[in-house]
Amino acid sequence: MYEGLITPENLFSPDLVDEEYIMWTHEQRYWEQLRDLTLPQKEQRRIGFPLSAQLVEREMRTAQGTIDGCGFAFKHGVAFNVAGGTHHAGSNWGEGFCLLNDQAIAANYLLNNKLASKILIIDLDVHQGNGTAEIFKNNPAVLTFSMHGANNFPFRKEKSDLDISLDNGIKGDDYLQLLKNTLPGLIAEHKPDFIFYLAGVDVLETDKLGKLALTKDDCIKRDRFVFETAVRHKIPIQVSMGGGYSPEIRDIVEAHCNTYRVADELYF
Repeated sequence: MYEGLITPENLFSPDLVDEEYIMWTHEQRYWEQLRDLTLPQKEQRRIGFPLSAQLVEREMRTAQGTIDGCGFAFKHGVAFNVAGGTHHAGSNWGEGFCLLNDQAIAANYLLNNKLASKILIIDLDVHQGNGTAEIFKNNPAVLTFSMHGANNFPFRKEKSDLDISLDNGIKGDDYLQLLKNTLPGLIAEHKPDFIFYLAGVDVLETDKLGKLALTKDDCIKRDRFVFETAVRHKIPIQVSMGGGYSPEIRDIVEAHCNTYRVADELYF
């Protein structure tokens, strides 16, 4: 808003997601333990946060925000959740600061309401979307694609429909070439009618956890290619922001803002 990229009219505040929608994705027992704050301590430690009513409410609003974003994406071509990207949450577990998998919940919402028939999830966070892969492992209507650090969390990976494991220190040119060699073929073969994009900026060379070597300009090129591909094929796209752990918060904020800038240039 400071630079005029967005206005108050571009923003929305989601309600709590319906419990029925949660249980289209997560097992009932796991959800009820979250809701009732009875999740065993061992499972809370796996999440990394102490469980609280406020945390569960935040996750419920995040999930509904991604569902709402899908509606705006159908209307405008693209929509963002300024949170989200909770891709480590599986059907019956939370992990890595993720309790509910927002894009998985939204994908099942679209499928069950017949708003989409074939979905592609593009996960470009530095960490594998293990929860997303597990949730959709037996669902041919959702194609999961993850490019992630081979030697990074989670150390026990799930199997996405397509995984590309990246060596430590990979540079932007090599990263972008892998993406360009892969994404168009996935779309041509599977013909998705909706895309979810997890645009993590923990791929930056400044990130203290990422182990890769992309610059901010490389991230702009990455986002541009994803958006241009979606525009070319006229596929609506919902974006969740994912991770970023650079010591200087300005690096994280600037990289996230660049994703919005690219989308604004291409769609509006």
